[in-house]
Amino acid sequence: MAAPRRRKTPARPARARRPRTSGVSPAQAVSIFDRLDVQHPNANTELNFRTPYELLVATILSAQCTDARVNQVTPALFRRYPDATALARATPGELEPQIVSTGFFRMKSRSLVGMARGVVETHRGEIPAEMAALVKLPGVGRKTANVVLGHALGVPGLPVDRHVLRVANRIGLVTSEDAEVVEAQLTAMLPPERWTRASDTLILHGRRICKPRPLCDRCQVRSLCAYFRKLGAKATGRPRRPAAAPGKARAKRRAR
Repeated sequence: MAAPRRRKTPARPARARRPRTSGVSPAQAVSIFDRLDVQHPNANTELNFRTPYELLVATILSAQCTDARVNQVTPALFRRYPDATALARATPGELEPQIVSTGFFRMKSRSLVGMARGVVETHRGEIPAEMAALVKLPGVGRKTANVVLGHALGVPGLPVDRHVLRVANRIGLVTSEDAEVVEAQLTAMLPPERWTRASDTLILHGRRICKPRPLCDRCQVRSLCAYFRKLGAKATGRPRRPAAAPGKARAKRRAR
């Protein structure tokens, strides 16, 4: 008799640490994310992977590194270590030269080997589909766990990285720089089936439009954005033209 299929439940949102409310209602949040979906259709992680194991490795490597660089490194890495069992047999010293271009390679090597050994010893070589189990693995925090849950395991999760923090605060969706507080605020606004996509659109918006120096004139949500409402034309980097002095204005009209 086949074992009953386990229901995939959303990752439990982080507990908010008494955050100030943003004043944005769930309906307003849905409207904002609908517009972001239009601006960034088919938003998804830009890390290349085929299995939950590969995405977990790639996400650990992506810390302080671009996804493009990680995607250059992982094909050879996955050929050599196709699963957690193979990676668990490696040593950090063996791994370091293979991932040196991703930065922080010594720390990442220790995390990857420790993660793989934890998966083998505790989970029989399979990546667990629960937040509580994932964050116990070396090198795996809530953001990394949410990436793997949402993109590879079908469990709703909302990863919060620096782009999500910047964009969500600018728009006025959230009121905190604490990643766990922001995760709790955003997941409270949206149904679980939208959590992962919401993170993907915020990340792409932060990379392409809402950069540290934002391109507000290209933004689909600027009419709903607290930052744009506050700064107006200054938000685009093009201040309004100062009004002409009354005498000069009259002289200009007479000259016409």
